[in-house]
Amino acid sequence: MLAAGLLGTPSAPVAPIPLPQVADVVAHAAPPPSGTYWTPERMARALPIDLHGAMDRTVSAVRRVGAVAAGVLPPVAPPVRIPQAAIPAARSGPMRAAALPATTSGSRWPAGGQVTRTTGRVFLTMDGVDFVCSASAIRSANRDVVVTAGHCVKDGAGSWAENWTFVPGYDQGRQPYGAFPARRMFVAGPWSRRGDDDYDVGMVAVSAPDGRHLTDAVGGQEIGFDTARGQRTYGFGFPADPPYDGQRLLYCAGVVHGDPQRQTRDQGMRCDLTAGASGGPWLSGFDPATGRGLLTSVSSFKYSNDHRTMYGPYFGAAVRDLYRAAAGA
Repeated sequence: MLAAGLLGTPSAPVAPIPLPQVADVVAHAAPPPSGTYWTPERMARALPIDLHGAMDRTVSAVRRVGAVAAGVLPPVAPPVRIPQAAIPAARSGPMRAAALPATTSGSRWPAGGQVTRTTGRVFLTMDGVDFVCSASAIRSANRDVVVTAGHCVKDGAGSWAENWTFVPGYDQGRQPYGAFPARRMFVAGPWSRRGDDDYDVGMVAVSAPDGRHLTDAVGGQEIGFDTARGQRTYGFGFPADPPYDGQRLLYCAGVVHGDPQRQTRDQGMRCDLTAGASGGPWLSGFDPATGRGLLTSVSSFKYSNDHRTMYGPYFGAAVRDLYRAAAGA
C-alpha cells in the first residue's frame, strides 16, 4: 500500500499510467497536495535512503530503516562503515577549474554557480517512513523536470514514493527558491519490474506552487545521452550519514570507469559521499566557474567491499525515453 498523502490524508493507490508510445517507461500520478506536509521538524527527522546495491534484492526495508551500514549494500561479510573523517572546509573567492582537483573526500562545494541552484534535496515518504535524497533540475520542454535515482521515486518493484518534494538550492535548512511537489513521477520499466541497477533513474515533473516553472526559477542543467564513457566528471549531493549531516552541497570529482565487478553496465567514481547523496547529479564537461555541465548520470549505489567508489547508471536510450515522457508531462 502507498503511504498516506500530504498532511497524512489517506488516499487510494494510483495505478501506473500506461505509456504505449514510450518504451519501458512506467508513470505514476502523485496525489494532489493538500497543505504542507514537510514541516521543518519532519525534514529534520527524515532518514537518508541508503545507496541501493546491485548484489541483493531482498533487503530494501531493512536498508531503509538504518539497520545496515551507511552507503553500502548488506554483504556476505560484516558491513563496513565509512570513517568519520573531517569534512574539508570550503574556500572563499573566485574559483577556476585548476583550483578544483579531483577529490574523493566529499568536499563542500566552494565555487557557487548554477549547480548550487539546480541541485537540491528531495523529501519523500516510502511505505510510511520519511526519507531524503538528492536531485537536480534539468532543462526540458515543460520546464518542470527533476532527475534523481529510481530508488528515490519507487522502491524497485515495490511502492511508489508519496509526499515527494524537491527543494532546489537547499542550504542548512534554507529554501531560497521554495519547494516543488511532484505532480507526475516516472521510472524506467526494468527498474519498476525488478529493480535493475542499470536503470536506477527516476524523473519527476513537479508543480509550481507560485505559478513559476522550476527552471524559470533556478535554471536547469543540460542532460546528455549515449555520451563517451571514461570522462572527467563531478558528482554532487547532500550526504546525510556520518561524517556528513545533509545540510550543505558536497562534491567529488574524477575520471569515471567501468564496473570491475561486472555486475552492471554502470560507471564508477572515487567518492566518499554517503547515504542521502542518492540521486545527486553527475556532470561531465563541467565548468566550475559557471556551475554548468552535461548531466550524464546520478549517484546510485556502492559495493560493500569498496565503500569509496560510487556508481551511477549510464544514460542510454531507455533514459532518453524516460526524459521524453517526463518532459511531455
